Amino acid sequence: MIKRNFQQELNELIAQLSQEQRKPKLLLHSCCAPCSSYCIEYLSQYFELTIFFYNPNIHPKAEYEKRLSWQNYLLEELPAAKNITLIAGEYIPETFFTKIKGWETEKEGGKRCEVCYSMRLEESAKTAKVGLFDYFSTVLTISPHKNAQTINILGEEIGKKYGIKFLTADFKKNNGYLQSLNLCKTYNLYRQNYCGCTFSQVD
Repeated sequence: MIKRNFQQELNELIAQLSQEQRKPKLLLHSCCAPCSSYCIEYLSQYFELTIFFYNPNIHPKAEYEKRLSWQNYLLEELPAAKNITLIAGEYIPETFFTKIKGWETEKEGGKRCEVCYSMRLEESAKTAKVGLFDYFSTVLTISPHKNAQTINILGEEIGKKYGIKFLTADFKKNNGYLQSLNLCKTYNLYRQNYCGCTFSQVD
């Protein structure tokens, strides 16, 4: 199967929006400040952004609270984030542990991660639908450790299920990941050394 160029698809949509001179409402799921930094700078030019911080996979609670705090800090400090609001979803770790039951020992990037992506994308889609957003998306594809093909296909499928458009993208492209590293240095952002769940922690 030929892999789609999701970043090119986003480029084409942005060109269309620019021609039409409109900025749709986008609910952007974020896992942390570092991953969202470049995405916010980039997307805020073309969309009315709201950040959705929904990550019951993050463990322990102190780590979750730390990442949420830094997400708030970034929105306060980043010029591009002016007037961007944050919605924090419910933090119920049991939701994650129930979803991935039986996949605990799966290698990083395997089925456990796919289930985790789906869990967060589904909650994002439901929230976007209720909030009357035009699109929902996620910053997850900025990571070189995340499979953009898997995330985008899941997002599209979930979007169809809830009747809300998923904004496809591969934010690591066009030096997106490098730009996020630069922004982390500029704002001295806390960068975690594991994805979030207890099964991916690095000693």
